[in-house]
Amino acid sequence: MNNSNLFNLERILRRPPDAWAVIEGSDMYPEITGSVKFYNTALGVFVTAEVQNLPRSDIRCESPILAFHIHEQGNCSGNAGDPFANVGMHYNPYDCPHPYHAGDMPPLFSTNGYAFSAFLTDRFTLDEIIGRAVIIHSSPDDFTTQPSGNAGTKIACGNIMGRRR
Repeated sequence: MNNSNLFNLERILRRPPDAWAVIEGSDMYPEITGSVKFYNTALGVFVTAEVQNLPRSDIRCESPILAFHIHEQGNCSGNAGDPFANVGMHYNPYDCPHPYHAGDMPPLFSTNGYAFSAFLTDRFTLDEIIGRAVIIHSSPDDFTTQPSGNAGTKIACGNIMGRRR
């Protein structure tokens, strides 16, 4: 069977997501809103993210690129120094080095404060991520620095909800 029979984007997007997160900005970025949707497929989990009111730059070569990860805990709370400290570290059940954590996802590219991303991954299953959190960081992930890619502060968070399979 070829992959086109296993993955049909139009069919996937016609149904409700199997899991989702509503994104909200920290107190420093209260205008950030969005959603992340997770769809179970025969090839893995298809993820879409749509986020508004992200940081912007009017400088051509400095358009914000923001790290995007799944973290261990689904608790978008924290303290004055880290508004989302209670999400813990990146989701990493196999103790892999960064950027091979199960929760490491492609960065978001802010375009006039808006970002849309869609990708397919087999790094996690829906059952593994429901109850965890999605985090958007203030800087790009350098895909090298341990343990979290030097991604900057956490600026937005969403708890992953859904129906367990």
